[in-house]
Parts: sequence; C-alpha cells; structure tokens
Amino acid sequence: MKTVILAAGEGLRMRPLTRNRPKVMLPVANKPIMEHLLDSLIIAGCRQFIMVVGYKAEKVKEHFEDGTRWGVEIEYCHQPEAVGTADAVERLEDMVEDRFLVLNGDSIFCPEDIAGFLLSPISKMGLIEVNDATGLGVVETQGGRVICIHEKVSPPPTNIANAGIYLFTREIFEAISLLPPSIRGEYELPNAIQKLVDGGYEFGWQEINRWLTFSYPWDLLGSAERLLDSTKFEQNGTVEENIMIKGKVSIGSGTLVRSGSYIVGPVVIGENCDIGPGCYLRPYSSIGDGCHIGASVEIKNSIIMKNTKVPHLTYIGDSVIGENCNFGAGTQVGNLRFDHKNILVGKIDTARRKLGAIIGDNVATGINSSINPGTVIGADSVIGPGVFVFGSRPTGSRILR
Repeated sequence: MKTVILAAGEGLRMRPLTRNRPKVMLPVANKPIMEHLLDSLIIAGCRQFIMVVGYKAEKVKEHFEDGTRWGVEIEYCHQPEAVGTADAVERLEDMVEDRFLVLNGDSIFCPEDIAGFLLSPISKMGLIEVNDATGLGVVETQGGRVICIHEKVSPPPTNIANAGIYLFTREIFEAISLLPPSIRGEYELPNAIQKLVDGGYEFGWQEINRWLTFSYPWDLLGSAERLLDSTKFEQNGTVEENIMIKGKVSIGSGTLVRSGSYIVGPVVIGENCDIGPGCYLRPYSSIGDGCHIGASVEIKNSIIMKNTKVPHLTYIGDSVIGENCNFGAGTQVGNLRFDHKNILVGKIDTARRKLGAIIGDNVATGINSSINPGTVIGADSVIGPGVFVFGSRPTGSRILR
C-alpha cells in the first residue's frame, strides 16, 4: 500500500519563514517537519511513498531524493497550483492501488497511531479532541462512523478536530470528480468525504493520541520542546577543555565547541558549527549546520537555522531565526512583556508568555540593535546599528534608524 504525503503548499501563516522553502521543510530539532513524519511512517511499516509537491518543490526533492537514505522508495507528483487537497489526491489516481494512506505533510503522528490505519478494512480518518478548535476542521460522529464534517466554521460546533490522516479506497476519486470548489475556491478532501457519507458510504474514524501540527511560526517552538525530549543524542564533534555540558546534548560532526561554553540540554547542534568560546546555550535550543555562536552569546529555547552567525555579546530568547542571518555585536532580542501578558504578533494572541522574534532568511543586524518581543522581520532585511525594531517588517526592509 502506498503512502501519500501532501507537501505542495507554501504555508502562508508561516511567513516569512516560508519565503525560500515550503512549510513542510521548516526545521524542528534540526530536521524538517516532514522528515519527522517520514520517520514515524517508516517505524509503522510504510515503505512506498508518493510526495505531492508544488511550492518550492526542489527543496523537497533535493532533501529526500528517491528515499535511498531511509531505505524506502519515494516518487513525486507535482501539483502546479495550490487549489486544495482533493485536487492533489485526484492527481494520484493512476499511481495508487485499491487502498492508500494520505497524510498532511505539515503534521507529525506517532507510529502507533499510523499502524492502526494500515490494518483497517474500511476508509477512515484520524480525529483528535482539542481544547480550541478555532480555525480547524471539526467532525461529528455516530458510533464508529463519520456523520458530518465542518470545515473551518466559526464558532466550531464540536472540539473533535480533523487531524489530517486518511485511509482511502478508490471510491474517493469519484467523489472528488463531483466536487464544486469550496467557499475558499479550493477542492478539499473533507468535502469529498462528506459527499461519500451523504451517499451512504460507511466512513470510519480513529482517535489520534499524539498530534503535532504547525499553523504559526511559534508553533515550531512548542513542538521542538516535545521532539527534543525524544531525540537521539550523539556527540561527534570536538569539545575543548573547560566545557560544562548538562543533560542531553547532540553535537554534529565537524563542530567545534570552544573552551568556557556552558550547554544545558536538551540541545541539538548541527554539523560544522563553531560554538564559543564562553557562550551559554539553554534548553530546547536547536543550532543548524554551519552556524557560529560566539563569545558571550546566550541562546534560549530558540531555533537557529543553518549558516547563521551570532558572533558575540548577543541574547536570543524564544525565537525562530532563518538561514544565513548575521547578528551584529550586542544585538538583543527581547522575549517578555513588562506586564507579563501573552505576546501578540499583530493582532494574533500567540498564547505564549515568552516569545522573541520571527526572522526570515538573510537578515543582518547592526551592533547594539534591539528587537521587541513578537517582532516579525521579513527575509533580506537590514537593521541598522542601535536601532529598536518592533511590529511586522516586510521582506527587504531597510531599518536604519
């Protein structure tokens, strides 16, 4: 049975992090979201994959190639326009057999939940009870059957959310062929499932016990905390004398950790990094390949993507930093409001009391610049020396005073 991973969308709510990569390729614990999903699928027993790609498809193909590195087979289907998940599945009609598994590539499931789908004799979808279903598709059930699906209605009539994992038979293709566009102008899988249900088709459901999903950039931080706790940690780099390492710390090959550095895990450091001397890496931080974290730098609970330089005298807390950024000496990223209330990004309540900045790729800051909690800085931006930055700044901004 083939497993289909839907990975064609950009992830608009993840901007500016998705300017140069699709959402499924955003790193968590130094691996793309979709690689964590692939790992779970392999443990569950899946071996043949179709990845539906579209936006920045080359990023997915360059990373996963034909699957040899994981001991599996991967082929690709291209969705040229992001016009919905049902449109993506319809393109697979000649590539799948009588039964096939479909998952959203921007969610992570545990192998035990996935295994329950592989053995099912009927079509079904994964459901999970959530505290707040705002913005999610929710489902009404009766016994073991799906009765009604409500796609992102306000207020949601239930708190039983569609988790984005499905087992389909070929009946789904006929239902998709009869679909009109949704009110969002897309062809959506939940509407195809509803059409089957309305026609008397028995569509089942399974409770999902563990589900990591990503809507906004700060969701990467919360999920990183959970994933780092279960990550395999290895020390393959070079560690000088007078280093303090506490807890689980992974150090990639070719990385040098210089004297005086203090690292408290769980922390993962990629390959070919230059760490220290005298820096402080605090729990739940991920440092990508090729990064430089210099003297008197403190990193707390943050994702630093590859080839970013944080040379000296800088603090970064509870932030997501893109690739190829360069921080001038003394750059400070605040992560806590004076009133200790939740951080807002625009008008969105992040539900986080601590959140620093969301910074796109190729951003440079001057010496002694300060970045306010909840600030979003678009890719390719320049922040001048001594500048105080707040709010949301678009791609290519020049903030010089």
